[in-house]
Amino acid sequence: MTTLTTDPARAARRLPQYTVVDVRTPGEYASGHVPGAHNVPLDHLHSALPALKAAAARGEILVVCASGNRSATACTELAGADIPAVSLEGGTTAWADQGHPLDRPAGARAGWAMERQVRLAAGSLVVLGLAVGTRWRAARWISAAVGSGLVFSAATDTCGMAAVLSRLPHNRPRPADLDATLEALGGA
Repeated sequence: MTTLTTDPARAARRLPQYTVVDVRTPGEYASGHVPGAHNVPLDHLHSALPALKAAAARGEILVVCASGNRSATACTELAGADIPAVSLEGGTTAWADQGHPLDRPAGARAGWAMERQVRLAAGSLVVLGLAVGTRWRAARWISAAVGSGLVFSAATDTCGMAAVLSRLPHNRPRPADLDATLEALGGA
């Protein structure tokens, strides 16, 4: 199934007509999001389907992430539940690069983007494998495994390490925040 997309300029012109759903982690969302976006992390999308169905009944849904990959995945899941949605091409990165504003919650700490978290974790594991490998040769397999995982990730456009990192506490929404978002989506 082909995901419907829209470019940032067109999305900016039509922003008041959209219900914007940001599927990044709460930390990424706090670092800057499309104005008016509701944060529903991708791994919580299934539980948000009833609220998103209600939102779609009121108007179009624009799904946003950092680069467009996760939002395309979300749009596919939404389409499987008969919820029409459009993905923002290039995500918040393209949005900001074209000069459109990003909202940041007051007092929120800016988190690292998932890609940056993956680079830190992968690089640390490679260095660890090489450093420990000087004393214990089998530890070099850690570096080989991470390198292989990165190649697989690039070839399949998926990322197992990001899936694992998204489960860390700083990347998880507080239940109260997610409940409030779902309530706003379902009844707003």
